[in-house]
Amino acid sequence: MATPRRFLPSIAQLTAFEAVLRTGSTQAAARDLSLTQGTVSRLIQSLEAQLGVTLFRRERRALAPTEQAKAYGRDVVKALDLISRGSMRVRANMDGGTLSLAILPSFGTRWLAPRLPGFLRAHPGITLNLGTRLRPFDFETEGFDAAIHFGTDDWGGTQSAHLFDEGLIACAAPALLAEHGAHGPHDLPRLPLLQLETRPNAWAAFLARHGIAAPHSGGMLFDQFGPLIQAAIHGLGVALLPDFLAQPELDEGRLVALHPDPVTGSGGYYLVWPPALADYPPLVAFRQWLVDQAADPQGESMLPR
Repeated sequence: MATPRRFLPSIAQLTAFEAVLRTGSTQAAARDLSLTQGTVSRLIQSLEAQLGVTLFRRERRALAPTEQAKAYGRDVVKALDLISRGSMRVRANMDGGTLSLAILPSFGTRWLAPRLPGFLRAHPGITLNLGTRLRPFDFETEGFDAAIHFGTDDWGGTQSAHLFDEGLIACAAPALLAEHGAHGPHDLPRLPLLQLETRPNAWAAFLARHGIAAPHSGGMLFDQFGPLIQAAIHGLGVALLPDFLAQPELDEGRLVALHPDPVTGSGGYYLVWPPALADYPPLVAFRQWLVDQAADPQGESMLPR
């Protein structure tokens, strides 16, 4: 059923509304949009008439958005961003071979990026657009075609392909271990343990597997592996890291492992996508390539150990 015209304002009306909402005045919005102030005012007035609601109230020299405008603005910003992303995708590759992928920051830089040249050589007609996301999101509003996800196969409303499980290594700077006379996992309770926001139970599970009671207090808290690794290198605590993230620092001697073999973590890495895009050719090509990379230890770049 077609949407009534009343609920489909023009792009000009919506961009004017977004600009006034963001800047607080028709004058500033006009400068931002390279329009006259009168044009912006007329667009806002026509939008209010079309919707049948008041969007702004004049307060001194500024326009104050109504509560309806604030709520409407959140939807409009998402819609304009989605349209913009779609336009950029079409422009980036006139053949339509564009794949927008959400990646985990550290996974993207340490594992995926070294392999991507091989994919692009094999599929020169596909353009990849990458963005970072740490947690599951709504594919319909974010504009991504697929995402790299860590955890379990529990991202509702999606399909997935398992890549590999995570192996964890507890590691620290050599100076920190020497200072505390630490040599193995049983020394961990008396060392500062660096925490990752997205893995709140990782240390407790790791210590339990070694038969060690978890300490009552933790260490510094981080939202990404990158700064956590740097904190460990500078002796601020022990990091519990996926082996593919820890290996470069271990090879260079900037970190030392407190145990010889990785311990299987509580989750794995997955490629996830909305069912509607399951047969989208760029995604089909990328999915097969990625699964092959995860399964082939002789791939173009060293796989997690």
